[in-house]
Amino acid sequence: MSVNKAILLGNLGKDPELRYTPSGKAVATFPLATTERWTGQDGQKSESTTWHNIVAWGRQAEVIKEYLAKGRQVYVEGRIVNRSYDDKDGNKRYVSEVVVQNFQFIGGRGEGSAPDKDLSQAPPEDVPPPVQGGADDDDLPF
Repeated sequence: MSVNKAILLGNLGKDPELRYTPSGKAVATFPLATTERWTGQDGQKSESTTWHNIVAWGRQAEVIKEYLAKGRQVYVEGRIVNRSYDDKDGNKRYVSEVVVQNFQFIGGRGEGSAPDKDLSQAPPEDVPPPVQGGADDDDLPF
């Protein structure tokens, strides 16, 4: 048995970016910041922020784009995916992402707030299989 699950509660670092693959599947990406705060033995308060690359597919991507914005807090559950790509200069780059399986809007219902009904659960067919080494990346919009 194995488990690949990330659980994050944080704030969006920028507005979600929505794109569509050549086959028409929606994909949203955004950075999510999680911050740890602590007080040291000397009484000094400290904090450390970690940035996470978040990817949502299908209907989830469209809902996220519509209702989330920079600074908004969100709870995300997903799986960690590592992939590589060649940048514009031909250098191989590596990236770790959390592919959303479930999410929940957090906070009040102001501008950019959650819809009245829970749309965060996408049917299984809306979530692509994990990207494995040697996979065809032609359908990725980035």
